[in-house]
Amino acid sequence: MSDSVANDTRRLLKPGLYGLNDIQAGDYYLTAGVTVTETHVVNFAGVSGDYYDIHVDDVAAQEAGFPGRIAHGLLGLSLADGLKTRCPVLLKGLATLGWNWSFRAPLMIGDRIHVDIEVIGKRPTKRPDRGIATLRLKVLNQRGEVVQEGETLMMMPTTLA
Repeated sequence: MSDSVANDTRRLLKPGLYGLNDIQAGDYYLTAGVTVTETHVVNFAGVSGDYYDIHVDDVAAQEAGFPGRIAHGLLGLSLADGLKTRCPVLLKGLATLGWNWSFRAPLMIGDRIHVDIEVIGKRPTKRPDRGIATLRLKVLNQRGEVVQEGETLMMMPTTLA
């Protein structure tokens, strides 16, 4: 959870569907988790074409200083976005407008990750029926270490009606 918003203004969102007018800065929620498997890594290499040695070769990964193969950074981002979109707390998105993302630590095969998501801002657009939410996401492993984090801009309807 972020320290950027005073604890007394934070609100843990309950399961449900939310439009832009239903959320405010300081709202947050946690996703369920997923274990990163070898199948994830191999399939992502095939889909992306990224067969970089540290993802597909244990010896090369160990020679690079890792205990074994590591998952692709973009696989971690993809899994984080998937956890966000299948969470019981659902922010009604119309489109993702961008990402500002950092890879903080290696994501290992066998790590179980979940995402801490916080609304850090929102603003209107030219159209009165939609706006843009800024979300901060932190991907944490089973030890509570932040392995990836960043922000995304999500266009949302202002109301659900």
